[in-house]
Amino acid sequence: MQLRLFRAPRMAEAMAQLRAALGEEAVILETRRVAGGVEVTAALAGPDEAAEEPEPWLIPPTPPVVQAPPADPALARLLARHNLPPTLGARLSGGAGLEAALAACLGFAGLPDATARPLLLAGPPGAGKTLSCAKLATRAVLAGRSPLVITTDGQRAGAAEQMAAFTRVLGLTLAVAPQPGTLVKALARRQPGQPVLIDTAGCDPFDPAQAAALLGLARAAGASILLVLPAGLDPAEAAETARAFLALGARHLLPTRLDAARRLGGVLAGAAAGLALTEAGIGPDPAGDLVPVDPGWLAARLRRALHSEEVA
Repeated sequence: MQLRLFRAPRMAEAMAQLRAALGEEAVILETRRVAGGVEVTAALAGPDEAAEEPEPWLIPPTPPVVQAPPADPALARLLARHNLPPTLGARLSGGAGLEAALAACLGFAGLPDATARPLLLAGPPGAGKTLSCAKLATRAVLAGRSPLVITTDGQRAGAAEQMAAFTRVLGLTLAVAPQPGTLVKALARRQPGQPVLIDTAGCDPFDPAQAAALLGLARAAGASILLVLPAGLDPAEAAETARAFLALGARHLLPTRLDAARRLGGVLAGAAAGLALTEAGIGPDPAGDLVPVDPGWLAARLRRALHSEEVA
Protein backbone atom coordinates (compact mmCIF):
# COMPACT_ATOMS: atom_id res chain seq x y z
CA MET A 1 0.00 0.00 0.00
CA GLN A 2 1.36 3.42 -0.99
CA LEU A 3 1.02 6.07 1.76
CA ARG A 4 1.24 9.82 1.11
CA LEU A 5 0.88 12.94 3.27
CA PHE A 6 -0.61 16.11 1.76
CA ARG A 7 -0.47 19.59 3.35
CA ALA A 8 -2.38 22.66 2.20
CA PRO A 9 -3.94 25.83 3.65
CA ARG A 10 -7.45 24.50 2.96
CA MET A 11 -9.05 21.06 2.79
CA ALA A 12 -10.18 21.58 -0.82
CA GLU A 13 -6.58 22.22 -1.92
CA ALA A 14 -5.29 19.18 -0.04
CA MET A 15 -7.96 17.02 -1.69
CA ALA A 16 -7.00 18.38 -5.12
CA GLN A 17 -3.34 17.47 -4.47
CA LEU A 18 -4.43 14.01 -3.32
CA ARG A 19 -6.47 13.32 -6.47
CA ALA A 20 -3.69 14.58 -8.71
CA ALA A 21 -1.09 12.38 -7.03
CA LEU A 22 -3.03 9.18 -6.27
CA GLY A 23 -6.12 9.31 -8.47
CA GLU A 24 -9.72 8.47 -7.67
CA GLU A 25 -8.96 5.14 -5.95
CA ALA A 26 -7.19 6.80 -3.01
CA VAL A 27 -8.49 6.17 0.51
CA ILE A 28 -8.31 8.84 3.23
CA LEU A 29 -6.76 7.48 6.42
CA GLU A 30 -6.57 10.64 8.51
CA THR A 31 -7.32 14.37 8.37
CA ARG A 32 -6.14 16.92 10.92
CA ARG A 33 -5.65 20.63 11.40
CA VAL A 34 -2.05 21.84 11.62
CA ALA A 35 -0.35 25.20 11.79
CA GLY A 36 -1.04 26.92 8.51
CA GLY A 37 -3.80 24.60 7.29
CA VAL A 38 -4.64 20.89 7.18
CA GLU A 39 -2.89 17.55 6.66
CA VAL A 40 -4.45 14.59 4.87
CA THR A 41 -2.95 11.11 5.03
CA ALA A 42 -4.09 8.88 2.17
CA ALA A 43 -3.26 5.49 0.76
CA LEU A 44 -3.42 3.74 -2.59
CA ALA A 45 -3.91 -0.02 -2.58
CA GLY A 46 -1.35 -2.20 -4.29
CA PRO A 47 -2.20 -4.82 -6.95
CA ASP A 48 -2.99 -7.47 -4.33
CA GLU A 49 -5.30 -5.15 -2.44
CA ALA A 50 -7.24 -3.76 -5.37
CA ALA A 51 -10.02 -6.31 -5.04
CA GLU A 52 -10.82 -5.36 -1.43
CA GLU A 53 -14.18 -3.70 -0.74
CA PRO A 54 -13.73 0.10 -0.68
CA GLU A 55 -14.13 1.91 2.64
CA PRO A 56 -17.06 4.34 3.02
CA TRP A 57 -14.71 7.32 2.92
CA LEU A 58 -13.48 6.44 -0.59
CA ILE A 59 -13.14 9.71 -2.46
CA PRO A 60 -16.03 10.16 -4.92
CA PRO A 61 -15.17 10.93 -8.54
CA THR A 62 -14.95 14.55 -9.53
CA PRO A 63 -18.02 15.52 -11.60
CA PRO A 64 -17.31 16.42 -15.22
CA VAL A 65 -16.91 20.09 -16.05
CA VAL A 66 -19.91 21.39 -18.01
CA GLN A 67 -19.71 24.60 -20.01
CA ALA A 68 -22.22 27.03 -18.52
CA PRO A 69 -24.57 29.01 -20.78
CA PRO A 70 -24.29 32.82 -20.88
CA ALA A 71 -25.13 34.40 -17.54
CA ASP A 72 -28.45 36.08 -16.78
CA PRO A 73 -27.40 39.44 -15.23
CA ALA A 74 -30.43 39.69 -12.91
CA LEU A 75 -29.99 36.13 -11.72
CA ALA A 76 -26.27 36.67 -11.26
CA ARG A 77 -26.98 39.67 -9.02
CA LEU A 78 -29.46 37.67 -6.94
CA LEU A 79 -27.01 34.83 -6.41
CA ALA A 80 -24.16 37.24 -5.63
CA ARG A 81 -26.24 38.61 -2.75
CA HIS A 82 -26.33 35.08 -1.34
CA ASN A 83 -22.50 35.01 -1.26
CA LEU A 84 -22.16 31.99 -3.51
CA PRO A 85 -18.66 30.90 -4.51
CA PRO A 86 -17.95 32.53 -7.91
CA THR A 87 -17.69 29.25 -9.82
CA LEU A 88 -20.99 27.93 -8.46
CA GLY A 89 -22.66 31.31 -9.00
CA ALA A 90 -21.57 31.28 -12.64
CA ARG A 91 -22.96 27.78 -13.18
CA LEU A 92 -26.31 28.68 -11.62
CA SER A 93 -26.79 32.02 -13.37
CA GLY A 94 -26.88 30.60 -16.89
CA GLY A 95 -29.73 31.31 -19.27
CA ALA A 96 -31.67 28.11 -18.42
CA GLY A 97 -33.33 29.74 -15.39
CA LEU A 98 -32.70 29.28 -11.68
CA GLU A 99 -34.86 26.20 -11.10
CA ALA A 100 -33.38 24.32 -14.05
CA ALA A 101 -29.86 25.37 -13.08
CA LEU A 102 -30.33 24.12 -9.52
CA ALA A 103 -31.62 20.79 -10.83
CA ALA A 104 -28.59 20.47 -13.13
CA CYS A 105 -25.91 21.53 -10.63
CA LEU A 106 -27.09 20.09 -7.31
CA GLY A 107 -28.35 16.73 -6.10
CA PHE A 108 -31.82 16.27 -4.59
CA ALA A 109 -33.18 13.12 -2.92
CA GLY A 110 -35.61 11.93 -0.29
CA LEU A 111 -34.41 11.10 3.20
CA PRO A 112 -32.76 7.68 3.55
CA ASP A 113 -35.24 5.04 4.74
CA ALA A 114 -34.76 4.67 8.50
CA THR A 115 -36.47 1.27 8.42
CA ALA A 116 -33.96 -0.17 5.96
CA ARG A 117 -30.91 1.18 7.81
CA PRO A 118 -30.68 3.27 10.99
CA LEU A 119 -30.49 6.98 10.21
CA LEU A 120 -27.64 8.70 12.06
CA LEU A 121 -27.78 12.50 12.26
CA ALA A 122 -24.30 14.04 12.32
CA GLY A 123 -22.89 17.53 12.08
CA PRO A 124 -20.92 20.24 13.85
CA PRO A 125 -21.92 21.42 17.33
CA GLY A 126 -25.12 23.48 17.42
CA ALA A 127 -26.27 22.48 13.94
CA GLY A 128 -29.76 21.41 15.07
CA LYS A 129 -29.32 17.62 15.09
CA THR A 130 -31.40 16.99 18.22
CA LEU A 131 -34.33 19.12 17.06
CA SER A 132 -34.18 17.56 13.59
CA CYS A 133 -34.18 14.09 15.16
CA ALA A 134 -37.21 15.09 17.27
CA LYS A 135 -39.00 16.33 14.15
CA LEU A 136 -38.38 13.04 12.34
CA ALA A 137 -39.53 11.06 15.39
CA THR A 138 -42.69 13.18 15.64
CA ARG A 139 -43.42 12.62 11.95
CA ALA A 140 -43.09 8.86 12.42
CA VAL A 141 -45.41 8.83 15.45
CA LEU A 142 -48.03 10.92 13.64
CA ALA A 143 -47.87 8.36 10.81
CA GLY A 144 -48.64 5.59 13.28
CA ARG A 145 -45.10 4.28 13.73
CA SER A 146 -42.99 4.15 16.91
CA PRO A 147 -39.34 4.71 16.04
CA LEU A 148 -36.44 3.56 18.16
CA VAL A 149 -34.70 6.79 19.20
CA ILE A 150 -31.10 6.65 20.42
CA THR A 151 -28.74 9.39 21.52
CA THR A 152 -24.98 8.88 21.55
CA ASP A 153 -24.34 12.35 23.00
CA GLY A 154 -22.76 11.73 26.38
CA GLN A 155 -20.57 14.85 26.21
CA ARG A 156 -22.78 17.93 26.19
CA ALA A 157 -24.43 18.83 29.50
CA GLY A 158 -28.15 18.13 29.35
CA ALA A 159 -27.99 16.60 25.87
CA ALA A 160 -29.72 13.34 26.80
CA GLU A 161 -32.28 15.22 28.91
CA GLN A 162 -33.17 17.45 25.96
CA MET A 163 -33.81 14.46 23.71
CA ALA A 164 -35.65 12.65 26.52
CA ALA A 165 -38.04 15.60 26.87
CA PHE A 166 -39.06 15.16 23.24
CA THR A 167 -39.43 11.38 23.44
CA ARG A 168 -41.52 11.54 26.64
CA VAL A 169 -44.06 13.76 24.90
CA LEU A 170 -44.18 11.26 22.03
CA GLY A 171 -44.56 8.28 24.37
CA LEU A 172 -41.22 6.82 23.29
CA THR A 173 -38.34 5.43 25.31
CA LEU A 174 -34.96 7.02 24.71
CA ALA A 175 -31.88 4.79 24.59
CA VAL A 176 -28.57 6.40 25.61
CA ALA A 177 -25.60 4.72 23.92
CA PRO A 178 -22.42 6.85 23.77
CA GLN A 179 -20.12 3.98 22.69
CA PRO A 180 -20.27 1.52 19.75
CA GLY A 181 -20.76 -1.42 22.11
CA THR A 182 -23.72 0.13 23.92
CA LEU A 183 -25.14 1.25 20.59
CA VAL A 184 -25.15 -2.34 19.33
CA LYS A 185 -26.98 -3.40 22.51
CA ALA A 186 -29.56 -0.64 22.06
CA LEU A 187 -30.16 -1.70 18.46
CA ALA A 188 -30.75 -5.27 19.61
CA ARG A 189 -34.10 -4.06 21.04
CA ARG A 190 -35.27 -2.97 17.61
CA GLN A 191 -38.49 -4.54 16.41
CA PRO A 192 -38.80 -5.85 12.82
CA GLY A 193 -39.47 -2.96 10.45
CA GLN A 194 -39.04 -0.35 13.20
CA PRO A 195 -37.43 2.95 12.10
CA VAL A 196 -34.26 3.89 13.97
CA LEU A 197 -33.14 7.49 14.53
CA ILE A 198 -29.73 8.17 16.10
CA ASP A 199 -28.82 11.59 17.48
CA THR A 200 -25.09 12.26 17.94
CA ALA A 201 -22.78 14.71 19.65
CA GLY A 202 -21.39 17.62 17.67
CA CYS A 203 -18.42 16.49 15.61
CA ASP A 204 -15.45 18.42 14.21
CA PRO A 205 -14.73 16.27 11.13
CA PHE A 206 -11.21 17.74 10.86
CA ASP A 207 -10.30 16.35 14.30
CA PRO A 208 -9.08 12.77 13.72
CA ALA A 209 -10.31 11.52 17.11
CA GLN A 210 -13.79 12.96 16.69
CA ALA A 211 -14.04 11.76 13.09
CA ALA A 212 -12.94 8.26 14.10
CA ALA A 213 -15.48 8.18 16.94
CA LEU A 214 -18.34 9.16 14.62
CA LEU A 215 -17.24 6.62 12.03
CA GLY A 216 -17.10 3.91 14.72
CA LEU A 217 -20.68 4.64 15.76
CA ALA A 218 -21.94 4.64 12.16
CA ARG A 219 -20.22 1.33 11.44
CA ALA A 220 -21.48 -0.29 14.65
CA ALA A 221 -25.04 0.68 13.73
CA GLY A 222 -24.73 0.00 9.99
CA ALA A 223 -26.27 3.45 9.63
CA SER A 224 -26.81 5.94 6.86
CA ILE A 225 -25.19 9.27 7.83
CA LEU A 226 -27.33 12.39 7.36
CA LEU A 227 -25.35 15.63 7.62
CA VAL A 228 -27.20 18.39 9.48
CA LEU A 229 -25.73 21.80 8.66
CA PRO A 230 -27.12 25.21 9.65
CA ALA A 231 -27.86 27.84 7.02
CA GLY A 232 -25.94 31.10 7.25
CA LEU A 233 -22.46 29.59 7.34
CA ASP A 234 -19.64 31.05 5.30
CA PRO A 235 -19.88 29.20 1.95
CA ALA A 236 -16.23 28.14 1.95
CA GLU A 237 -16.55 26.80 5.50
CA ALA A 238 -19.79 25.00 4.63
CA ALA A 239 -18.24 23.41 1.54
CA GLU A 240 -15.14 22.19 3.41
CA THR A 241 -17.27 20.81 6.25
CA ALA A 242 -19.55 19.03 3.78
CA ARG A 243 -16.56 17.48 2.00
CA ALA A 244 -15.15 16.25 5.30
CA PHE A 245 -18.43 14.56 6.26
CA LEU A 246 -18.71 13.19 2.72
CA ALA A 247 -15.34 11.53 3.27
CA LEU A 248 -16.76 9.94 6.44
CA GLY A 249 -19.68 8.44 4.52
CA ALA A 250 -22.44 11.08 4.55
CA ARG A 251 -24.39 11.26 1.30
CA HIS A 252 -27.39 13.44 2.24
CA LEU A 253 -27.71 16.98 3.60
CA LEU A 254 -30.42 18.44 5.82
CA PRO A 255 -29.92 22.22 6.22
CA THR A 256 -31.48 23.91 9.26
CA ARG A 257 -32.39 27.45 10.37
CA LEU A 258 -33.64 28.54 6.97
CA ASP A 259 -36.22 30.62 8.85
CA ALA A 260 -33.44 32.83 10.24
CA ALA A 261 -30.90 32.89 7.39
CA ARG A 262 -31.21 35.42 4.58
CA ARG A 263 -28.10 34.35 2.69
CA LEU A 264 -28.15 30.73 1.57
CA GLY A 265 -24.77 30.49 -0.11
CA GLY A 266 -23.57 28.08 2.57
CA VAL A 267 -26.47 25.71 1.90
CA LEU A 268 -25.80 25.63 -1.83
CA ALA A 269 -22.03 25.34 -1.38
CA GLY A 270 -22.50 22.42 1.01
CA ALA A 271 -24.75 20.62 -1.45
CA ALA A 272 -22.38 21.33 -4.33
CA ALA A 273 -19.65 19.50 -2.41
CA GLY A 274 -21.40 16.26 -3.37
CA LEU A 275 -24.31 15.79 -0.93
CA ALA A 276 -27.95 15.41 -1.94
CA LEU A 277 -30.35 17.96 -0.45
CA THR A 278 -33.21 16.17 1.29
CA GLU A 279 -35.34 18.29 3.61
CA ALA A 280 -34.84 21.60 5.38
CA GLY A 281 -35.57 22.88 8.86
CA ILE A 282 -37.57 26.09 8.66
CA GLY A 283 -38.55 26.63 12.30
CA PRO A 284 -38.48 25.29 15.87
CA ASP A 285 -41.76 23.32 15.91
CA PRO A 286 -41.04 19.59 16.48
CA ALA A 287 -44.42 18.72 14.96
CA GLY A 288 -43.58 20.42 11.67
CA ASP A 289 -41.17 22.96 10.21
CA LEU A 290 -39.35 20.26 8.22
CA VAL A 291 -40.06 20.40 4.49
CA PRO A 292 -38.84 18.50 1.41
CA VAL A 293 -36.36 20.39 -0.75
CA ASP A 294 -36.58 20.31 -4.54
CA PRO A 295 -35.29 22.75 -7.19
CA GLY A 296 -38.56 24.68 -7.33
CA TRP A 297 -38.79 25.12 -3.56
CA LEU A 298 -35.13 26.12 -3.29
CA ALA A 299 -35.40 28.66 -6.13
CA ALA A 300 -38.41 30.27 -4.44
CA ARG A 301 -36.57 30.32 -1.12
CA LEU A 302 -33.55 32.03 -2.64
CA ARG A 303 -35.77 34.78 -4.05
CA ARG A 304 -37.81 35.02 -0.84
CA ALA A 305 -34.74 35.38 1.36
CA LEU A 306 -33.44 38.21 -0.81
CA HIS A 307 -36.85 39.94 -0.79
CA SER A 308 -37.03 39.81 3.03
CA GLU A 309 -33.60 41.47 3.17
CA GLU A 310 -34.73 44.29 0.87
CA VAL A 311 -37.92 44.85 2.88
CA ALA A 312 -35.93 44.95 6.13
